[in-house]
Amino acid sequence: MSKGKPNELANGADGNEVHCLRREQTMRQHFESFEDTPLVIAILTYLSYGILILFGHLRDLLRKWQIEKVPMAAEPNREGWVPLYQSFESFYTRNLYRRIRDCWNRPICNVPGAEFDLMERISPDYGWTFNFTGRKTRAMNMGSYNYLGFAQPDGACADDTEKSVRGSGIGVCSNRHELGSFDIHRRLETLVAEFLGVESAIVFGMGFATNSMNIPALVGKGSLILSDALNHSSLILGSRLSGALIKTFRHNDTNDLEEKLRDAVVDGQPHTHRPWKKILIIVEGVYSMEGSIVKLPEIIQIKKKYRAYLYLDEAHSIGALGPRGRGVVDYWSCNPKDVDVMMGTFTKSFGSAGGYIGGSKKLIDYIRLKSHSACYANSMCAPVAQQIMSSMRIIMGLDGTDEGRRRIGQLAWNCRYFRRRLHEMGFIIYGNMDSPVVPLLLFCPGKIAAFSRECLKRSLATVVVGFPATPIIQSRARFCLSAAHTKEMIDHALNIIDEVGTLLSLKYSRMSVVPFSEKDVEFQKRYSHLPCTDNLQK
Repeated sequence: MSKGKPNELANGADGNEVHCLRREQTMRQHFESFEDTPLVIAILTYLSYGILILFGHLRDLLRKWQIEKVPMAAEPNREGWVPLYQSFESFYTRNLYRRIRDCWNRPICNVPGAEFDLMERISPDYGWTFNFTGRKTRAMNMGSYNYLGFAQPDGACADDTEKSVRGSGIGVCSNRHELGSFDIHRRLETLVAEFLGVESAIVFGMGFATNSMNIPALVGKGSLILSDALNHSSLILGSRLSGALIKTFRHNDTNDLEEKLRDAVVDGQPHTHRPWKKILIIVEGVYSMEGSIVKLPEIIQIKKKYRAYLYLDEAHSIGALGPRGRGVVDYWSCNPKDVDVMMGTFTKSFGSAGGYIGGSKKLIDYIRLKSHSACYANSMCAPVAQQIMSSMRIIMGLDGTDEGRRRIGQLAWNCRYFRRRLHEMGFIIYGNMDSPVVPLLLFCPGKIAAFSRECLKRSLATVVVGFPATPIIQSRARFCLSAAHTKEMIDHALNIIDEVGTLLSLKYSRMSVVPFSEKDVEFQKRYSHLPCTDNLQK
């Protein structure tokens, strides 16, 4: 809370009638599934990790006796030197991760569209090194953040980008404070502000740095950050660099948030009990590992009640949510001015790179002056900026076509259809019914590699994730839907997932009824302004 400085961005509280309407809308729209891990599966998962660790120690012992020939990297034990890595971290990497390293960092040969070519590789030493065979594997891509399908080598966006290369080159070689501000940057920022519905915006060349380098410009010592427990590492890094005190609240739990916020207002700063200079709530629109969507109306109501500030990271929601593709603010029909700091990236829905911050003109002018990203980093190059503008104009319908609305409707339908079918097959699926990120729980560590390899054998490429990126008993496969996926492609992927899920015994769900569908009347009404694709008709 600002002392003697009102939150100029919160333009008054909404009436009780509006709050009741939004709360009713929240309950109606916000179906999320987070089934508990079955007890037997949890025990087997812990037992599996125990066996893997036991065999890992045995292999280390065989390496010490030079019986095990697979190499290992060990940090030198220098007396008086502090180790750079924890011993268990190195142990886990060489004995668990490296042996299934073929499931990650697979080289691709073209743009990450609905389908792509993977370079085939083999490892003669259990993931220590890889050799390319010279062959390619054609696979359906369900692991890239290509939400609206703009990752494509041809079309209007590619043509405009090529023209920008010929006109402005491929590099800037200066920051925004010196020689790095071009006309294309100013035009992009104006378009972004219009798209978000805010007064002003600023763009940066790197999405991660948009968070990590700008949060320290907004808060500092004497401020409090209330951060969702599952926020992205860029938000965590930016919060730590700021010097502000950080408290976390349970994921998407508005009751816990309000309790911690109320206590912070009452108690003030530690030791001195002086009022906080600022209290900043940091949340994401879509959480990329859980597939959940932030309860934005409730959080806005809480932040207004206690006069805190709200920082919203829309990296995975901008373009991918809402009937107009304007992100989670559009999804919940909230007022953009109720969000003090609107952040997002251009790497997902726009097929480009970089990030942005939107808000009041006063806020953006301050960030433009104080941000380390604006002061020291190279400006966004012209082709990247042009790709963003071209795709954003299509989403907004400024190109004179309905292509943007068609893609938004296709993605929304794909999300509901894909999730519903997986639930009906008996898989445990996490997240919101409208989220384009769909986590499928695998649990046992051996099934992480098995699921990835079996799917790839059947020409389906997806992402698998395990500990420490997830809790130890919640390993998962993560599917990312795209507007470039047709119903035929999704049905083919579902058949593969069903086959592999049966093979690996992954159908643990006890959900008897799926309480949502792509045929829901309210869902159809919400997207009735979109062109009728074949999928929507079905």
